[in-house]
Amino acid sequence: MWYLFFFDARCCGDIRAASASIPTAGGSSMPEPPKLPQPALLPLFDAAGRLTLQELWHDLLAGVALATFVIPAGMGYAVASGLPPAHGLYASIAALLVYALFGPSRRMVLGPDSSLTALVAIAVATPPAEPPVLVSRAAVLAILSGGICILAGIIRVGFLTNLISLPVRLGYLNGLAVTLMVGQLSPLLGCVSGNGDRPGHDFLWELQTIAAAVTRGQLVPTAAAVGGGCLLVILMLRRWLPAAPGVLIAVVGGAAAAWALQAVGWPAPELLDRVPTGLPVFQLPALPWQDIGQLLPAAAAIAIVTAADTAVLSRALDDTVAGVPQPNQELAAVGLSNLVAGLMQGFPVSSSSTRTPVAMTAGSRSQLTGLVAAGCVGLLLVAAPRAVVMIPRAALAAVVIAAASTLLDLPGLARLARRRLGEFAVSLVCLAGVIFIGVVPGIGLAVLLAVGEFVWRAWQPYSAVLGRLPGRKGYHDISRHPEAHQVPGLVLFRWDSPLFFANAEIFRSRLLAAVATAEQPPRRIVVTAEPVTDIDVTAADMLQDLKGRLADRSISLRFAELKGPVKDRLRQYGLYEAFRDTGFYPTIGSAVRDYLQHERMEWHDPLQRRRQTDRRLSS
Repeated sequence: MWYLFFFDARCCGDIRAASASIPTAGGSSMPEPPKLPQPALLPLFDAAGRLTLQELWHDLLAGVALATFVIPAGMGYAVASGLPPAHGLYASIAALLVYALFGPSRRMVLGPDSSLTALVAIAVATPPAEPPVLVSRAAVLAILSGGICILAGIIRVGFLTNLISLPVRLGYLNGLAVTLMVGQLSPLLGCVSGNGDRPGHDFLWELQTIAAAVTRGQLVPTAAAVGGGCLLVILMLRRWLPAAPGVLIAVVGGAAAAWALQAVGWPAPELLDRVPTGLPVFQLPALPWQDIGQLLPAAAAIAIVTAADTAVLSRALDDTVAGVPQPNQELAAVGLSNLVAGLMQGFPVSSSSTRTPVAMTAGSRSQLTGLVAAGCVGLLLVAAPRAVVMIPRAALAAVVIAAASTLLDLPGLARLARRRLGEFAVSLVCLAGVIFIGVVPGIGLAVLLAVGEFVWRAWQPYSAVLGRLPGRKGYHDISRHPEAHQVPGLVLFRWDSPLFFANAEIFRSRLLAAVATAEQPPRRIVVTAEPVTDIDVTAADMLQDLKGRLADRSISLRFAELKGPVKDRLRQYGLYEAFRDTGFYPTIGSAVRDYLQHERMEWHDPLQRRRQTDRRLSS
């Protein structure tokens, strides 16, 4: 871990030292570049050392306010994941403590989150088992996903989170919101979902069960009243009094309502189980190796979703202690939080877009807020665990539904539909996949579709024949500008994609089509290759064959604006020498001038003619 958090700093120092020792042409050393901020092993102490007493007081109050949200939300996510409520508190303590110590962001808050609830629920419930086994599976899931995040931070592959594009993310979050809300309707209304013998949250099964309970009159009216009232309170306070602790008010009100119903002898809603007294202890979960292997795909999905959520929220906050983004340290801190959560009998945690605004609204200044909140949760477990048993399950269901509603982004889907129907379709597939076939398969299917769409665009890229327009600089697509002038015998062919195995033959066929449809038989073809960022072996072989076939027809093939790294590739393949230095031009203009000089041709550039005409008229 020491290597992980100081790797960036050491690299920056080595680079600065090396650059300072490089002599310039005049014999002096290069000036040392500006020093970059260095990430610290424990950013908390760096940030806390800069705080005033007033800011420390703000952090203390913000930590208490955050705890009032973390306690009911953590228990709610645990119950929604099919686990005892106490394990949501254990996971919350681990996430708050570890990220406060190692996380680079001043105000980001980690904990059990709605974006992972369905993933955890499905993974731990397959196949059905007793609660102790479910708890062990959840802990292993946290350890595995945390290990993946830490490894990704060490080998610096945080960029893999880009696999979750905006359409996939929108579909995933909207599908997850629907799944969570429907999954919590049963406890909210006080009916038995019948989902205990089915793996995870089965969307259609939940709907059928709720419909059957309603038609048979199997709802518990008091539970529905308490749950509905709690949900209404949370939503109303969120809308009109966002600074108020709506979740705490709703849960305390629900507990008071349940106590009052019991006092008057009415059927009370189902209450939570008793929470063990004391803090969690570190222990390795006991689980067969076969079960651990079955959890790996879900752990990988959780790691990707967690990393993507954290990256998005971190960029939005832009408040790292070092002053610059620290994506790899962020990834490692989140991974370490999950690792410790698993060892403390918790379950996977992530950055929270609901807890973080609570801390910020309460006046959080640094990571001390997380430490204070963790202390409050621990104090509850040590001093007042019996208070938890007064909370109705319907109230926690309301907390989860309210949190899930924040994931809904229907305007985002509408905007996607207006901008690009193909990506909107990918988002809808992900949404439907998450709802009907499960979270992990749904995300996997959507990612495959997104990658497939990208490959399709790369396989069938845009290409154009270019010409010169009067009065405009540069060379332009003649299909969009039919008035453009072409140099007789010269074809300027633009290819808007890397050249690789999937599109090599498409390139060949389109270039030959441009030759066949040229106004005059071409003597030279210049590929305007600025958009070509790579050429693989298959495409290189195609170019060599194409060059020979064109040469048999007395047509030379050359390139303009080809990037240096791509030329290096051609040198690796032994193809650069076949074109020689005369086969490459730095600009399209130099390629045109060389052709005119080689052919001893008089061609009046329409732009130059326009300028000459303008000068004559002005004189």
